[in-house]
Amino acid sequence: MSRKCFLTNKRSIFGKRRSHSMNSSNRKFLTNLHYHRFWLSDKKKFIRLRVSSKAIRIIDKKGIQYFIKKN
Repeated sequence: MSRKCFLTNKRSIFGKRRSHSMNSSNRKFLTNLHYHRFWLSDKKKFIRLRVSSKAIRIIDKKGIQYFIKKN
């Protein structure tokens, strides 16, 4: 499974690791993903999604119905 947010499609990005002497090598910035259960009131059941921390904050603010309408 890829490290990708189910709702916001956030993914890992690449960059450079810099040492004190400014030597560079490649590195990967991983997304902050969590498995989280969300309650769907209309279906009266939980769904389990792998989402980023930002998506959890948006759901707390706007509700899971926001993403269901959007998709």
